[in-house]
Amino acid sequence: MSTGTLLAIIIPVVVVVGLIAVAASLITRRRHLRKRFGPEYERTVEDADSRMAAERELSAREKRHDSLGIKPLPKTLRDRYARDWTDVQEEFVDRPEDAVHDADRLVTSLMHQRGYPTEGFEQRLKDLSVEHGRTLEHYRAAHEIDALSTQHKATTEQLRGAMVHYRALFDELLSDGGQSRHARA
Repeated sequence: MSTGTLLAIIIPVVVVVGLIAVAASLITRRRHLRKRFGPEYERTVEDADSRMAAERELSAREKRHDSLGIKPLPKTLRDRYARDWTDVQEEFVDRPEDAVHDADRLVTSLMHQRGYPTEGFEQRLKDLSVEHGRTLEHYRAAHEIDALSTQHKATTEQLRGAMVHYRALFDELLSDGGQSRHARA
């Protein structure tokens, strides 16, 4: 067999094998991102110009998150936050709007204590999405109701819902202990 014939066979085979490797890598990456981000994966894809752009965004979030130094809370702090949450819930009976605002502040304080930056709501969402993508919708909903209550436009039922939503993220942040799902998997 001549060299030209061998090259005509080998080059396409190498190209096909390379394409298969790239496709397998992309599929593995996509599965990883879907598993890690949960519903936030689809939300980011919907908001992005393309799936590739969304996946780059999610990968950048992972990289930023990994550099944050998220840490577990000592038991004494976890206990204090749990008591503070109980106080906020009790406040709801007499002052529901104030309780919702206090719940927002308590969740933000807990995030800060765990090592999450707390500047800007959108950045908090991005940082939380890496480990808490399944509870982000709770946080978004609670935040929207908190904004409504600032204008005194939220109903008592909406305020109650906000407390439930804040509680979902609060419990996850409090009990997570700083162990990333990625590290536990």
